[in-house]
Amino acid sequence: MSMEEAETLKLRAEAFLKNAENLIEEGVYDIAAFNLEQYAQLILKHKLLTKTSTYPRTRSIIRLLRELAKIDQSAENLIQEEGNIIYLTKLEDAYIGARYLPRRYEEVEVKAMLKFIKEVFKPVVDKI
Repeated sequence: MSMEEAETLKLRAEAFLKNAENLIEEGVYDIAAFNLEQYAQLILKHKLLTKTSTYPRTRSIIRLLRELAKIDQSAENLIQEEGNIIYLTKLEDAYIGARYLPRRYEEVEVKAMLKFIKEVFKPVVDKI
């Protein structure tokens, strides 16, 4: 494992989250959704890299969480808690949808995704 790579993943994840917040303020919801997906993907890869010295070469947030669940049950709980899977799949969809499809995301939707990230996802992942 490269500590430099792990730190880079963490710093970039945090930058994507901050950028998502700024983009929401500016009303750029599609790219904000993409930035939220990138935050989730990179912070999970950071956690896996620091805990296991590797991570799967995938962009699937759910698959990354399942890998993390092998180390910490709270990652599996995050997937299984009622309603969370909807946010997780919506985040995964943003990887393609926000970049390639015509105007797709609404303000209320992206704000809900941000709230999920900050109030549900991030506290769980930070503790792992």
